[in-house]
Amino acid sequence: MSEGVKRSSSNGFQKPLTTEDQQAKVNEVRRLVGPLPEKFSIYCSDASIARYLRARNWNVKKALKMLKETLKWRATYKPEEIRWEEVAHEAQTGKIYRSNYVDKHGRTVLVMRPSCQNSNSIKGQIKYLVYCMENAILNLPPDLEQMVWLIDFNGFNLSHISLKVTRETANVLQDRYPERLGLAILYNPPKFFEPFWMMAKAFLEPKTYNKVKFVYSDDINSKKIMEDLFDMDHLESAFGGKDSVGFDISKYAERMREDDKRMPSFWTRASSPSAALQPDLTSTALDSLNLDSDSVPSDNDQTEGSMPHGIDSETVSSDENTLVTDVSKKESEDPQQSEVVKPDDKAHA
Repeated sequence: MSEGVKRSSSNGFQKPLTTEDQQAKVNEVRRLVGPLPEKFSIYCSDASIARYLRARNWNVKKALKMLKETLKWRATYKPEEIRWEEVAHEAQTGKIYRSNYVDKHGRTVLVMRPSCQNSNSIKGQIKYLVYCMENAILNLPPDLEQMVWLIDFNGFNLSHISLKVTRETANVLQDRYPERLGLAILYNPPKFFEPFWMMAKAFLEPKTYNKVKFVYSDDINSKKIMEDLFDMDHLESAFGGKDSVGFDISKYAERMREDDKRMPSFWTRASSPSAALQPDLTSTALDSLNLDSDSVPSDNDQTEGSMPHGIDSETVSSDENTLVTDVSKKESEDPQQSEVVKPDDKAHA
């Protein structure tokens, strides 16, 4: 279990939590959640609860609320039951897919290409993202919890900017899959992307956006980042590697169908054989589980965890239109003025 921190109420100094302290917090969250059907037991393993606690800086009250909300979401959305045939139309262009290689740490890699967006349905896009997240977790080694996102900006332009989709993506990543992202590499983002990134960061917690790294193919330090993280013989040429095969929807569909067959046993592997026979959780059953997020007991822990809330949709639409207008205006007035200085952290992974 990774090291945690706790804040002293006297001077604000953060000191490490011992392994015993961390386990005590895990046990406390489990006690407060109460008994759960076997179907939910895998979502509340020690490792899973620890992820929620890390996401909330080991604050029991906030981690408990977050976990309860996720349990409600999983009971109604049923992400583990989404199958390839339901989302295949969203995947046709290769806008998101699990690569057939991992990084040098063994982490699953999700490739994303915003310029390949082929749907106007935010609901459909998010459903496919959730499917990809579940599939990535399915393919993580037993001793690893986090994945890598490789985001290719080739062909990206202003028409691909959507703060609404970004907000929903951030909500899914942070609220439903806390501590699942190990690193996100933005590969060759265009110069006009930085104003959008500065707005998008409002949806992200510092812990999340600090995992985002800007990498450029014409930068020596950036090249070293990729070489340190990946086997270049297996990495796609789009990211500076030597594999030029590219995305093949037919072959990918075969892989996903095979993974779909493994999904049911994966989500019952930590339970008894009877777990697969548990009935679906109805709204009535949920009520009996006392998963009301508002009924969280008080917590004397002084650690504060940031929890950004969704921005009003009208505000998002207004800001998005303003962003596109401002960037377009700058580019039309003086192309040189639209250049954005590459972020200082691009060479640090």
